[in-house]
Amino acid sequence: MTADPDTPRHEAPEVMAEVDGVAVRVPEGATLLDVVRAAGVAVPALCHDDRFAPAGSCRTCLVRADGHVRAACVTPAAPGTRIEADTGELRALRRDAVEVIVSALPPRALDGGADGSELARVCHELGVAPEAAHGQGGRGRDDSHPYVHLDRDLCIACGRCVRMCADVQGTFALTLTGRGGDTVVAPGTGGLWADSDCVACGGCVDTCPTGAISEPGLLSGARPAELARTRTTCGYCGVGCALDVLTRGEEVVAVVPAHDGPVNRGHACVKGRFAHGFRTSPERLTRPLLRRGGVLEPVTWAEALGHVARGIRSAVAAGGPDAVAAISSARATNEENYLLQKFLRTVVGTNNVDNCSRLCHAPSAAGLTAAFGLSGGTDSFDDVERADCLLVVGANPVEAHPVVGARLLQRVLRGARLVVADPRAIGLAHHADVHLRPRPGTNVALFHGLAHVLLAEGLADGEFLRRRATGLPELAALLTDYPPDRVAAITGVPAGDVVAAARLYGQAGRPAIVYGLGVTEHLHGTDGVRALANLAILRGAVGTGRGFGVNPLRGQNNVQGASDMGALPDLLPGYQRVTDRAARERAARLWRAEIPAEPGLRIPQMFAAARAGDLRVLWIVGEDVCATDPDTTRVAEALETCPLVVCNEVFLSETARRADVVLPAASWLEKDGTFVNFDRRFQRVRPALDPPGRARADFAIIHGVADALGAALGCPTPAAALAECAALVPLFAGISHERLDREGAVCWPAPHRDRPGEARLYRERFATPDGLAHLAACPYLPPGESPDDHYPLVMVTGRRWAHYNSGSMTRRTRNLRLDADDRLDLHPDDAARHGLLDGDPVIVESRHGRARLTARTSREVAPGQVFCAFHFPASGVNTLTSDLGDTVTSCPEYKVTAVRLRSAASGR
Repeated sequence: MTADPDTPRHEAPEVMAEVDGVAVRVPEGATLLDVVRAAGVAVPALCHDDRFAPAGSCRTCLVRADGHVRAACVTPAAPGTRIEADTGELRALRRDAVEVIVSALPPRALDGGADGSELARVCHELGVAPEAAHGQGGRGRDDSHPYVHLDRDLCIACGRCVRMCADVQGTFALTLTGRGGDTVVAPGTGGLWADSDCVACGGCVDTCPTGAISEPGLLSGARPAELARTRTTCGYCGVGCALDVLTRGEEVVAVVPAHDGPVNRGHACVKGRFAHGFRTSPERLTRPLLRRGGVLEPVTWAEALGHVARGIRSAVAAGGPDAVAAISSARATNEENYLLQKFLRTVVGTNNVDNCSRLCHAPSAAGLTAAFGLSGGTDSFDDVERADCLLVVGANPVEAHPVVGARLLQRVLRGARLVVADPRAIGLAHHADVHLRPRPGTNVALFHGLAHVLLAEGLADGEFLRRRATGLPELAALLTDYPPDRVAAITGVPAGDVVAAARLYGQAGRPAIVYGLGVTEHLHGTDGVRALANLAILRGAVGTGRGFGVNPLRGQNNVQGASDMGALPDLLPGYQRVTDRAARERAARLWRAEIPAEPGLRIPQMFAAARAGDLRVLWIVGEDVCATDPDTTRVAEALETCPLVVCNEVFLSETARRADVVLPAASWLEKDGTFVNFDRRFQRVRPALDPPGRARADFAIIHGVADALGAALGCPTPAAALAECAALVPLFAGISHERLDREGAVCWPAPHRDRPGEARLYRERFATPDGLAHLAACPYLPPGESPDDHYPLVMVTGRRWAHYNSGSMTRRTRNLRLDADDRLDLHPDDAARHGLLDGDPVIVESRHGRARLTARTSREVAPGQVFCAFHFPASGVNTLTSDLGDTVTSCPEYKVTAVRLRSAASGR
């Protein structure tokens, strides 16, 4: 049972019980197994995992309750229950049950004893001899999958893997087949595991008690006690999964999800769990490279840093401080982003610093700040998960944020209503009560249509609007132009679906909005965020406990933190405006340097300035702009024109190949610092290993450049950098490495060291100047591109589950066996019209460039639309996209590109 979100945890009802004469207090709803374990008594439960409902099938957890022998995992604990758990009789009963299970298994099932599988450990503890395992085996193996292997002879048909796949991951890829003693786990599609629907989250590996499902090579030849364990935070997407990295010397043996991870709760995805092989790729950069005679050659750090310093001095002398710019990194730590923006502002004397949030969630920052006052999501994901109606917009968390997608799906399977707004029928859309499929670029009209129904049918919260919001008359006047019929004509969404979706959201007791890049990456992305925020304000679903606001899913691991730390041209750390004299003076006192008053260049402006000859040094930290930025042909021209391009990189990316200096950087597995995830949680990042060769963390590289210029940045350690940031920014004043090491995670705002951070914002007032939430009366405006006779299709880009961004890490792992190339998804009708079959090579052309992909017919996309990812730069997908950007923030319009197709197959 889910507690009411406003009920303090210390007030949750409890039950008193007694275990072997010892009084134990447990929460109401606990089982006898919970009681026994709370008393410190070890009881086996081979069919049980705390992450899903108990089954009671193995009978190994037997206890005596009030005189009756019970299976502890399925028996509720009643007040005053007297339990016997640690008696000779009960241990014998458990041993008998285990021996029956073991008897059908081959002897290797008990390999390892106390250091083996869960079953082997239970046998060791109960005194079940290895001779008890005398099964003949012969059911075979399935080693087809790169990360998950199946040994059928070790399967005891406990069903834990099946329930993990269904109840936690939500993929439903596994089943039990056969009858009686021949029952065994198998992919639900039949055939090989590699050909199944498995998304390689690893949950089945973690829960399997016998080793029947295993990770190949895991703990090979090593006892767990011999391995070092490092708790860190995943360096892939912005979910912020806590991971334990198991190492032996300089080898990563395994990466396993932390069961006490605040967001992932023992779960992970294929990237965080398995895609760490990139670290030892022979393509890792291990020495600095300097371009000489047109060729990048290995040099010493002194040579590389000296060259960079001379280039910066020369640029400033010739063109002033604004001739230098830097693109910071959403993959770098908070401390590294903080240090780089400080370097630009205090050493160089320019605000020319930006980060890749410009390309994804800059409209979120602008829109959420205008609506509510702060640039982060309004609520923690723990609260969002308690919602009774989820409105998921322009996001595919099942693939792009799998752990979040799994938790949202769990909520839906437990009864929450679901509205999905996305042009494609993917992921959560298959479970939606209403799936809205707007034409790409028509979000604002759709959101206004929903708002129109909320007002027309009396579903708005009048009291909230009177007391805590402003702008209703202007919005109400605008919404008269957006009745469902007109919205249907603009968006292609049937009017009845608009009304049904609005009623589900409007009648919910605790609605929540979750959105992604399908809202922001548009010509009018900021308007989209504002219009979406209108819905939460109209419902009074922000800061009240009667709903859980508006929450963006961040794409990269630290895209929230990079902006929090001030890696933005117009904002200092903590979103203090550079045009605010008081903010500049506070920073100047702490940094002992004057801060420029004029905002610097945004990323697109940096490229334009380089092409114009005004930008003479561009330092790019961990971003492959030639692969991920729009209109990449023009981006490449900018890099080729700029006199000095410096790249901090893990691999020789498309961007690094064009650089003049390449500085080898540490990966997330080798860094010390913090990340901020999508719901504003600071979490620690800890190095599990040293960087390879002469590679260095970006933190050390930035210090190295400053030292070469004769400048002292202070902040000798990442902990000191965060402490200095906390001294500058009230929002972060209560956050430190020491506190995070102690508490695990802290949400900002956290102004006090001795108080929790504010997971739910705006309980008393909004952070706007007047303390009110601001409704936005922004009219629908069409997207920047439209299809025509020459370019009749609309292309949308996004992510697929096995890869991440430009694929620089995942393509250097066994993930490549799961997804080997870039595909173009198109409706069967469009495929037939173009004479294309599944697997055909296809040329995609836009008004800006061309790409070569592989055709895949799919009804997930609507007729007239195509979809592709951008994980394989050689395909050239981002040469297709335009340089159009959000009118407020310059975020590119990735989601609407007019294209045409032709077969690349010979003879067609």
